[in-house]
Amino acid sequence: MAGSITVSSITLDSDNNFSIKSNTGATLFFANTSGVDIANSIGATAITSDKILSIANTKISGNIISSQITSVANTQITGTITGSQISSNTLSNTVFQTGSVENYMRGASLDFGMRNRIINGAMVIDQRNAGASYTQVNGLYNLDRWAGNTFDGGAAVNKFSVIQSSTAPTGFSKSLLVTSLATTASAASNIFNIEHKIEGFNFADFMYGTANAQTLTLSFWVRSSLTGTFGGALKNNARDRAYPFTYTISTANTFEYKTVTITGDTSGTWVGGTNGVGLWISFGLGVGSTYSGTAGAWGAGDLFSATGATSVVGTNGATFYITGVQLEKGSTATSFDYRQYGTELQLCQRYYTKSFAPGTVPANGSNGTTITTTIGAYAFTISRPNGGPTVTDSTNLSTSGSPIVFPVQMRASPSITQYGNSSGQWWYRDVSGANTGWAAFSGSVFYTADRFLPNFSSIINVDSWAHAVGHWVASSEL
Repeated sequence: MAGSITVSSITLDSDNNFSIKSNTGATLFFANTSGVDIANSIGATAITSDKILSIANTKISGNIISSQITSVANTQITGTITGSQISSNTLSNTVFQTGSVENYMRGASLDFGMRNRIINGAMVIDQRNAGASYTQVNGLYNLDRWAGNTFDGGAAVNKFSVIQSSTAPTGFSKSLLVTSLATTASAASNIFNIEHKIEGFNFADFMYGTANAQTLTLSFWVRSSLTGTFGGALKNNARDRAYPFTYTISTANTFEYKTVTITGDTSGTWVGGTNGVGLWISFGLGVGSTYSGTAGAWGAGDLFSATGATSVVGTNGATFYITGVQLEKGSTATSFDYRQYGTELQLCQRYYTKSFAPGTVPANGSNGTTITTTIGAYAFTISRPNGGPTVTDSTNLSTSGSPIVFPVQMRASPSITQYGNSSGQWWYRDVSGANTGWAAFSGSVFYTADRFLPNFSSIINVDSWAHAVGHWVASSEL
């Protein structure tokens, strides 16, 4: 059967059980068919508002619209299935086009989660700056999980700022905004970029460095006051394998959606399933020739962008927005993998967490307010440096006590920064009140990935119970 057929009824003998009725909501029935080619067979261009039942070894070419598909085996459907019902337990030995099942599930509000290996790709978490502008320092983090480099042969200063912006494309609430703060001349050694590092545990299944290395697709929304060819690069932890890529911004001050598909690297050394850097992703803002390479292939080198890419920092006041960054397995970019805010925050806290309330930038304060607290059977009032919580009680603040437990297990034992009064000290007091004051803790009795205990070795002669009060930040970034 080939071509288009408009009929009121076709009936074959009972052994074949093949019948077709009209194209106005009537039923099609196929049983024991083999090798049949149904090409837009109901109506001129599509099978519409009909039923396709009990098909085996059959080819259907054309669009299937608002129809019911039941009991299909070893059958090829070429075209678009729109608004149709595929009954459960009806498809066997069937091959789907890449992305078709994901798109169907999303259309039914049954999304596949955790496809995206980027954390905070929608730029919604900003623990460090709480939405305030940050002048980028070389190698340090701005929004959660996003860092930047300002390097011109040494650490360059006041070259660009980063802020969590509410200017975003449809479907997103936030973006990362870069604003150039100077006209920075091009130089071979320049590295100005925004970058993201994926932990090895979250990238090991891509099997880079082996014959089974998987293709990946990077997708994102981007906007700039500049137009032209922009660049970036992927690389390994050893920084000796890199894949430069390019993308084009066609219209100024307009969000555009970009996708980059990259074949897996079968060479080089990759960390695999460890807590090191599994993959390094760079978006260039002005990268010199020393750290740029030809786009479109894996090669040796420590590269941050593609040769000839537009320099954002080359124009004072130029802007660059990015959001919806997704890196996933396969050659097809799927819609952005949204995660609940609490889930995204916990993923970020593996690398950076703090005692400060959400929306509060970590900082030292004054001697603060006072609170009434209880130590054992005793109640008294103590000062709270910068609103800090009571974090430890101890029989001896220099050697033991109640450890501070992080909200999630961190990537590795973190570095701890102490915040308190204007000198960064915590307040301590014992139950008698004979020993009170401000003190900085000197290191820690122990640091682990899930807790730490401050060491107040400078506090002496405390009696049986004491409290120390203050704030802290823990960082375990890649």
